[in-house]
Amino acid sequence: MAKAWVFGDNISTDDIIAGRYLVQRNPKELAKHVMEAVDPGFAAKVRAGDVIVAGKNFGCGSSREHAPMALKGAGIAAVVAESFARIFFRNAINQGLPVLISKEARRGFKTGDGIRVDLERGEVLNTSTGRKFDAEPLPDFLMEILRAGGLLNYLKRMKGKRGLPRKKTAV
Repeated sequence: MAKAWVFGDNISTDDIIAGRYLVQRNPKELAKHVMEAVDPGFAAKVRAGDVIVAGKNFGCGSSREHAPMALKGAGIAAVVAESFARIFFRNAINQGLPVLISKEARRGFKTGDGIRVDLERGEVLNTSTGRKFDAEPLPDFLMEILRAGGLLNYLKRMKGKRGLPRKKTAV
């Protein structure tokens, strides 16, 4: 069963993965240090399929793509937050990490509660208490990117289906 990991407001990209690890691009290596600034034992405790539930402005700070890479590498299945820094939100989608905005979910979870996230419907369920929370469903085009596993996979798939527009080189 997926477990919720609850964090507060303003979790920055430095909190998610410290700058000293940015020389690494391997998600599994980054995952060894994920969230260590706010929970030093997190990387050892988190399991594949777990979900982060957070407050406002999750992913604030620098625009590094390493932050969602580290979360995904650690097995985080989704991040549900009251709000996201815009660049983190888009980097997460581009890396294939689902993110959902729910204004109420954080107050309805404690770390360790069971959680189920329905991206299609925009629903977050606390399976420990039975409480359900609404989230803003993602637009179809973002869901397509997530289904492909990220933006690069999506673009490769689209190129194979119907071709991407060519850049005009003539004046």
